[in-house]
Amino acid sequence: MEIDNNKSAEKALQDKAKKWAQLNSKKYSEKRRFGFSDQEKAMMPPEHLRKLIKDHGDMTSRKFRLDKRVYLGALKYLPHAVLKLLENIPMPWEQIREVPVLYHITGAITFVNQTPLVIEPLYIAQWGTMWIVMRREKRDRRHFKRMRFPPFDDEEPPLDFGDNLLDVEPLEAIQMDLDDDEDSVVKEWFYDNKALVEDGNFVSGEAYKKWNLSIPIMSNLHRLAGQLLSDIVDPNYYYLFDLKSFITAKCLGMAIPGGPKFEPMYKDIIDPADEDWNEFNDINKLIIRQPIRTEYKIAFPFLYNSMPRGVQVSNYHYPMTVYIKPEDPDLPAFYFDPVINPISSRSLVAGVGKSNEDELFYGEEADFELPDFAEPFLEDVPLFTDNTAGGLSLYWAPHPFNTKAGRMRRAEDIPLVKDWYLEHCPAGMPVKVRVSYQKLLKCYVLGFLHKRKPRALNKKYLFRQLKATKFFQTAEIDWVEAGLQ
Repeated sequence: MEIDNNKSAEKALQDKAKKWAQLNSKKYSEKRRFGFSDQEKAMMPPEHLRKLIKDHGDMTSRKFRLDKRVYLGALKYLPHAVLKLLENIPMPWEQIREVPVLYHITGAITFVNQTPLVIEPLYIAQWGTMWIVMRREKRDRRHFKRMRFPPFDDEEPPLDFGDNLLDVEPLEAIQMDLDDDEDSVVKEWFYDNKALVEDGNFVSGEAYKKWNLSIPIMSNLHRLAGQLLSDIVDPNYYYLFDLKSFITAKCLGMAIPGGPKFEPMYKDIIDPADEDWNEFNDINKLIIRQPIRTEYKIAFPFLYNSMPRGVQVSNYHYPMTVYIKPEDPDLPAFYFDPVINPISSRSLVAGVGKSNEDELFYGEEADFELPDFAEPFLEDVPLFTDNTAGGLSLYWAPHPFNTKAGRMRRAEDIPLVKDWYLEHCPAGMPVKVRVSYQKLLKCYVLGFLHKRKPRALNKKYLFRQLKATKFFQTAEIDWVEAGLQ
């Protein structure tokens, strides 16, 4: 009986082992698609791609007669290839950029197989330093060269990267010299591609999806990005010059002074001067001949308009902002700014009335004294630290500097100068500048009005599907070489 139990236990173990082996073979074996084994493709050397492009430079040869159809079919994907190429364009602070590419085995088309994700506050700070360097360059004109367009003649064949550009030393990257003391927390990695990717304390590793920076780093980046950021911290500045006011103006068929001009949203709006009769201009009513200002109609649309439709009432007033942005970074965290008008005690007449102390400690309590062991609250805590001034400036900073953590974004999705045209156009600007402000504001409002929720679709990855076929290979080449192909 005991022998039978042992045999059944062994058989059960063997069955379990067999099932486990089958599961693992399904999970880890080479996947078969369309009857052939789909192995993970190895990265090809750049020379393989260069030879393909060089051999297919002249397509008149008879051996390429079958490839012409492939080249014509690749034209369908050319806009996407150009989009991915421009998406990965090297920044001014990069000397070269190596990009992974996905190319057809006939050399018909080459895709840059990468989405450039960046840390948003770092990216804005990098362009802030570029603004300073470019202003210096505009003043000194040391590296400035005018480019002749078109750079190539119509009949001129494309340059071959291997023959003409491979051994050429690229131009020096444009980088601002950072201070060893003030910028010590960011100096080592500020201009790196995929910055902090090896530091797990700030970035989510190789996945590069999330960032979490400390206050000293954020404060330093905020200071470096100051050239691109708005100085306005009071939201009352945008009264009747915000998105809701612009939408209300469009719905009412009006234009805010200095704001964008739209086609009327509702075509049946009749000018009050052209109306024949309605209940508002009845002879028995009180008629006000003075025209109502546009600002009143937009600020109080339900009060001053006959037929308000689709209007949005903006905030009338925000609490007063008493924050003053310090001009000198060396000032202490709490100081008396000269912008504030002090109330001098000399103007007060001495001897008039009683002081608060006299009222509180009058009579029996006049001799009250604190004991020697009494200490004020938080005496051991310093009034401010090295991070206090930076933390206060970050509290009033615009997005993304008012957060410590966030998700990576595509470089092309980050607005650098959007806050500029959301403000009033400075006085004294030429007409073309004012028109540019109005056009940018108009596109901003129309983009918001025409925005629709995305449809629920199964996301398809084009490059994954192409890479899974036997007709595409991968390599890593210079961005300029990818552009020439």
